[in-house]
Amino acid sequence: MSVSRLPEDLATLSQLDEDTLLDVLSTRFRHNHIYTYIGDILVAINPFKYLPLYEKSEAEKYKSCSKNSLPPHIFAVADRAYRSMLGRLATGPKSQCIVISGESGAGKTESTKLLLRQIMELCKGNSQLEQQVLQVNPLLEAFGNAQTVMNDNSSRFGKYIQLRFHNTAVKGAKINEYLLEKSRVVRQDEGERNFHIFYYMFAGISAADQEVYGLLDPKFYRYLNHKYGTDETVQQWNKKYHEVCNALDMVGFLEQEQVDMVTILAGILSLGNIIYEPQDSGILKVTDQSKGWLKAAAGQFGVEEEELLKCLICTLAVTRGESIQRYHSKQQAEDARDSIAKAAYGRVFGWIVSKINQLLAPKEGMDTVELQEIGILDIFGFENFAVNRYEQMCINLANEQLQYFFNHHIFLMQQNEYKQEGIEWENITFKDNKAILDLFLAKPLGMFSLLDEQSAFPQATDRTFVDKINSSFKGNPHFKIDRSHTPVFTVIHYAGKVQYNASGFLEKNRDTIPASIRGLFINSITPLLSILFAATVSRTGTLMAQQRPRLVQRTEDNFNSTRKQSVGAQFRHSLAVLMEKMFAANPHFIRCVKPNVNKLPHQLDRKIFMDQLRYNGLLETIRIRRDGYSWRPFFEEFAERYGILLITPNMSFNKESCLAILQTAGLKDWTSGKSRLFFKYWHQDQLAKCIERLEKAAIIIQKSYKRFRCQNRYKTLFAELQNQRQLELERQIEERRQIALEQEMERKKQEMEWINERLATPPVPLPRKKKPLPRLPSVAADKPCNAVQPPVPRPRSKLVEATPFDNSRDHMSSSWLQEQADKEQRINKKRATIRWFKETQVRKVLQNGTFPCWFHGMITRRESEDLLANQPLGCFLIRVSGSREGYTLTFRGVDRCRHYMIEMQPNGKYVILGEDRAHPSLPDLVEYYKTVGIQPFMEVLTTPCGQKCDNETDYEELRHFSLKINPEENSSFDTVAGDSIHDRVHNELSKLFVPPESQFSMQAQKPPVMRKIADRKLQAAASGGTTAINSENWIEDEHQGSKRTFPRLYPSIRLAMREIQQVLEHQPAFHSPNPREEVVPELPPKQFKERYRPQ
Repeated sequence: MSVSRLPEDLATLSQLDEDTLLDVLSTRFRHNHIYTYIGDILVAINPFKYLPLYEKSEAEKYKSCSKNSLPPHIFAVADRAYRSMLGRLATGPKSQCIVISGESGAGKTESTKLLLRQIMELCKGNSQLEQQVLQVNPLLEAFGNAQTVMNDNSSRFGKYIQLRFHNTAVKGAKINEYLLEKSRVVRQDEGERNFHIFYYMFAGISAADQEVYGLLDPKFYRYLNHKYGTDETVQQWNKKYHEVCNALDMVGFLEQEQVDMVTILAGILSLGNIIYEPQDSGILKVTDQSKGWLKAAAGQFGVEEEELLKCLICTLAVTRGESIQRYHSKQQAEDARDSIAKAAYGRVFGWIVSKINQLLAPKEGMDTVELQEIGILDIFGFENFAVNRYEQMCINLANEQLQYFFNHHIFLMQQNEYKQEGIEWENITFKDNKAILDLFLAKPLGMFSLLDEQSAFPQATDRTFVDKINSSFKGNPHFKIDRSHTPVFTVIHYAGKVQYNASGFLEKNRDTIPASIRGLFINSITPLLSILFAATVSRTGTLMAQQRPRLVQRTEDNFNSTRKQSVGAQFRHSLAVLMEKMFAANPHFIRCVKPNVNKLPHQLDRKIFMDQLRYNGLLETIRIRRDGYSWRPFFEEFAERYGILLITPNMSFNKESCLAILQTAGLKDWTSGKSRLFFKYWHQDQLAKCIERLEKAAIIIQKSYKRFRCQNRYKTLFAELQNQRQLELERQIEERRQIALEQEMERKKQEMEWINERLATPPVPLPRKKKPLPRLPSVAADKPCNAVQPPVPRPRSKLVEATPFDNSRDHMSSSWLQEQADKEQRINKKRATIRWFKETQVRKVLQNGTFPCWFHGMITRRESEDLLANQPLGCFLIRVSGSREGYTLTFRGVDRCRHYMIEMQPNGKYVILGEDRAHPSLPDLVEYYKTVGIQPFMEVLTTPCGQKCDNETDYEELRHFSLKINPEENSSFDTVAGDSIHDRVHNELSKLFVPPESQFSMQAQKPPVMRKIADRKLQAAASGGTTAINSENWIEDEHQGSKRTFPRLYPSIRLAMREIQQVLEHQPAFHSPNPREEVVPELPPKQFKERYRPQ
């Protein structure tokens, strides 16, 4: 079968059987056509390679496109959901949901990222929120995904992303997470790894920062199975770590929060290396080899070492007001250790999701506005491993629920409506999995109800649970009893048989932590850990974090206060809420299929591929999409939506009107029921085209009418202007005639007076008066005697002459007042911006006491363009915005100057609006874009536009803020022997950043530790010796004096690392009685000293 003859829509196949379906999909897959339609359902095959289907040019094609105009694509699904949400297709504005389903490794996570990217491209506006939403996926992937035997990037949790829109713009987002696989933190099967973030940390964090957090070689950690990756893999992890850090900055996480988070993760790894041994008294103690790990974990968690040990080896119970300590066995202590690690990681992950929801929530004022939603469901795929545990049972239950949702919408709901409306229809049989859901969720005899019942009994075991369900479900066609020494049972799912190992079911369902650990962590000096364990958990398992709580008494904490709903109960509630949201929205389905289990491109295993097609019910789906009616609106709904096609006023919304509309539209293959119309899936596009033609015609009519109205208005105003000019001309002529007459009369009068004077007798000359004597000058003499004359009015400017377009005097007065108010508002905004810059930005922008040459203060847009007018291509400057708290990057482009807005995130990071990278400072931003182009024109910064003069800045506000450098003060720093370049630069900048009036008190403001270290340095320099200074103190000084954030108990962590280092140096291998642990190669004695020596 040639590629050109391959159908893009399987619902158009004339011959429908398994062989034809398999041949069409496999041929399309070989030619890299991985997307195929089944009516309005998309089938996506994972290619396991990069394809040029997702470039920006391709994304532009699928904006507002019709289904048949372009090949099938996931971008078309995004466009269809977006237009349906806006009400541009069959229905009015309504919330949408996109359901992505398939096996693990079928490509659901990548499909989610592509959908998000395209939807953000469709609603792209002048907001940074779109980029923040896109950064959520890599962040959640790092903390929630891991490598399994089936998938290198398997989602170990489910998520439902709700994008909230007002009109066409996104206004917020919310993440709902489901059932994180916390057990992976402490145990991974062969061929699997822990969560990605642990490996990213070791690859991306520098050697010096690893010392700060208390991280050693990753092969020393039991929770990582003492394994790491190849050099090529480590490079990829390094890149991923920096992407995660950038995502944290972009979304808005604070630096202190990020430091605390990494410190807690390091504490989890250290906790896993704690090994116990019994004493003579029977009470457990920590082995000598792992005492350093206990000390490190306590420092990383911000708690006392003795208190942490007490929580690990004993339980405090309160009976009749009396406290009783019960010491653990070795197995119980190891379980307590692992439960703390799982609880800590689970709460970190829950806090990340909660923080994202807080940062991406709609802004204040949007509560009163109705927001539409597009939900994207990316949930763990169906799993069937060699050993399936509690997590696999919950994952497969979620997939059973999604399959039921699909069957309900595609088969059950349609065929029931055909029967109710009297439509002739031959029922299509499908695999209804309602009985399997009842097996798990029924009350009181469902599997999860029985599990909760057994979890409530202290004496119950995993074996008693299996015996209970064996007796309850004996004879159920979807349950199979297995005879084995281990507690196992088999469930026949819609996708096949899965055998579950019930070992650990009760403990995982209880999900308890040691009784006193909550109170211990609430009192931690690490703010984030305190918040995590003080937070409450909702019925659906969502962490609801609060502000830092008050310290609580540990003695008040007992086992009962940590009791909560079981994990199974939370999961059932979360699934119920999810289904409620999805049933209230209009669904779009994407069925992801995996071509092979080896994760290789260009390979399609026909058996594995066909099995997925069978249990997904694609044959039945094709049949019902081909023969059935996927769109079934009521008469009133259809007439209200498409009544415009009749162009009839006051139309009634009844069946007759609907039939008239359909006759006008010329649709075929539809039918009518008692209260509904029944349409094929392609009818929506046909009606949308009819509406589009009317919209275009309406636009032409509006354009013509507006042109006619404006022309008439212009002619009227022009005639009035001509009349005004004619009247003005006549008035001027009359005035000139009157002036001429007056001048003529005045001339005649003067002539008569002259004649009369000549006829009269000549006058007798008077005697000359004597010249008055000079008088002494006085103040009064200098004053003129004449009265002050009123000023002569200036002639009226032609710029302010009255015209017919002028308003009345009252309106001019109000307009003038409005202009004055706007002017005052602009001035206030500018003052506020200057105050913001002075108080928060000056020290960040200053370099060596002066501003960079590319920084030009608060100048206008026109002034910046004038400065760059004669500059070469790529020249740039940065200016302070006059109307907002932020900056603007002005760039000299090919044909014009471009202005890019620089926003400052709440966490202090700088971002160019529309870009996907955050920067700690403006100089870092400038350096980055000297090598990376700014989208969308990919323009690279080349030459900074300097100030006009060389010695002093040109702008008054810059002169006011810039600080001078005292060379004599700088020379004092050079006299300190052995001082590093980093120390000198830091000390210089510290003095520059202090206002001149407070420089004298800088030394007094240093912390006591810094003053002691500085004094010790000066004493050593004065004595002429540098060897007496401990190199570790230099590192500590460097860290303490810098502007970055460090763990709260960093000194304790360093001491613990030294102790571990000494143990590892004196022992060739790190032995452990735990059989899971492997032999670790010996650590070179000088490895850490060489790694952390100051440069």
